[in-house]
Amino acid sequence: MTTQTARWPRQLPYIIASEACERFSFYGMRNILTPFLMTALLLSVPEQFRAGEAKDIFHSFVIGVYFFPLLGGYLADKFLGKYRTILYLSILYCIGHAFLAVFETNKEGFYAGLFLIALGSGGIKPLVSAFMGDQFDQSNKHLARKAFDWFYFTINFGSFFASLLMPLVLKHYGAAWAFGLPGALMALATLFFWLGRARYVHVAPEPDNPHSFLQVVKTALLSKQAGQADKGLYLACAGVALALFSLSQTSNLGFVAAFCLALVCIMGFGGAGAALQLDRARAAHPAAAVDGVRVVLRVLVLFALVTPFWSLFDQKASTWVLQANQMSRPEWFEPAMMQALNPLLVMILIPFNNFVLYPLLEKSGLKITALRRMGAGIAFSGFAWIVAGSLQVWLDNGHIVSILWQMLPYALLTFGEVMVSATGLEFAYSQAPAAMKGIITSFWQLSVTIGNLWVLLANNSIRSETVLSHVDSTGLSQTAFLMYFFAAFALIAAAVFALYARRYQLVDNYRAAG
Repeated sequence: MTTQTARWPRQLPYIIASEACERFSFYGMRNILTPFLMTALLLSVPEQFRAGEAKDIFHSFVIGVYFFPLLGGYLADKFLGKYRTILYLSILYCIGHAFLAVFETNKEGFYAGLFLIALGSGGIKPLVSAFMGDQFDQSNKHLARKAFDWFYFTINFGSFFASLLMPLVLKHYGAAWAFGLPGALMALATLFFWLGRARYVHVAPEPDNPHSFLQVVKTALLSKQAGQADKGLYLACAGVALALFSLSQTSNLGFVAAFCLALVCIMGFGGAGAALQLDRARAAHPAAAVDGVRVVLRVLVLFALVTPFWSLFDQKASTWVLQANQMSRPEWFEPAMMQALNPLLVMILIPFNNFVLYPLLEKSGLKITALRRMGAGIAFSGFAWIVAGSLQVWLDNGHIVSILWQMLPYALLTFGEVMVSATGLEFAYSQAPAAMKGIITSFWQLSVTIGNLWVLLANNSIRSETVLSHVDSTGLSQTAFLMYFFAAFALIAAAVFALYARRYQLVDNYRAAG
């Protein structure tokens, strides 16, 4: 089939409509979570510690949201398939919203609701985009990038209205309505998704594979080779030792941060060790399986370098909301409403980039690859936080600062988001071997978990006497210091990403036509 005669999959509207409603439901509750914690659920916490506690709860929740994709991807790829996994977890998702609305004054019930939403939202997160990718084949794969862009557009369409409306609903009608309405939208999302069941392309779960990713990694680490030291195995063992040490620090770091740090140690050192000894697996596994693992390990390096971007991006719903509380604004305007600027800009920038900016850059001779977009996006997030830090210094010096000034860092951050997040969804799917579509997309989502882990660790470190004395010596407030720290973190990551991406070879793992 030629490019001119290729057709859009007719089942896409069901997926995109479902995603728009689900994103309204998620961002509707997420974007009022910090204000609700600050003004209601955490009133028993001393005021000087309340903001830090609210940020820890918020980022722990986000860590959960982006950790559970591992579970969702595993269930879909090995047992239930993508469709049934999405449907079943969506039902748990709806129950979680009901808990938030019912238990608005009960911490245990409210946190149980957050857990169910993290499980449901996180579990389906990698699968919806991968499921949409399954609707394409070699005959129309050139349409997939545009579909992923529109997919991301609808995410932000739902987020925009949720960010505008829910803070006002919370203020005027209370938490039960503010958390109940997103629950109703999630129920509608589940209905839309179910209605398209007869039209979808269903890719069956892969059978048990003796040459799977984990089996190849295990063989590579444990196989012996005469005359060679087991450097990769030693490196993996070092990762396990560091993971155990991290878990021993639960009382200092908190369970969520300690567990995630342990996971990072195992994945990072284990993956690096497997890469060192991967050729040893060729004696027991087909060349295609070993080469597929090499591709995945190389992709995971890129994902790791994207984690600083998420450290910055997700703090717009915590650190930037708290900053907005200090700024001058109209009496009717709630600080959390500023977050609506992000999805609004996304809806403007996606078509602008695709139809104006990228074609102009291509005509000028600059090829706009997926990796170049992602690297530039990480850098723009760093620039955004330089501006945010400068605004904080202005506030700390006693100046009256209009909330309109936050539009500049929001614009820079959103420009970076469009180049990183929208691109990353399609990149993750296209690079994944067929047997690991759900799981590798889960690793993309896991990069968000690790990004929020860096936030928890930074917030924990800033409380130590040694770090506090260093911050005081700079003349900056703790908030401003952290803003500049995260800006530098992202800019360094962008530079390393660019260097690594120059040597990365893209692969094409779309399914065959037919």
